[in-house]
Amino acid sequence: MYFIQNVPFTFDELPDFAMHDMEIVEMANSCKSWEPEELYRASFYLIDELCHPLMFEVELENPELLPID
Repeated sequence: MYFIQNVPFTFDELPDFAMHDMEIVEMANSCKSWEPEELYRASFYLIDELCHPLMFEVELENPELLPID
């Protein structure tokens, strides 16, 4: 999950092997579980504010943390 000021805007799909790695499963279970509706609303909030980094040029504090295309 990727966030801007604690607002989620996208996520990475886990590869199949990660579903069977107990360390990854435990880490995922310890984090907040996001519903699709929450992600939809958060993403559109960022779009409305012209702050969605996948749609607008946004100056970021830590751009190295973004997924590599």
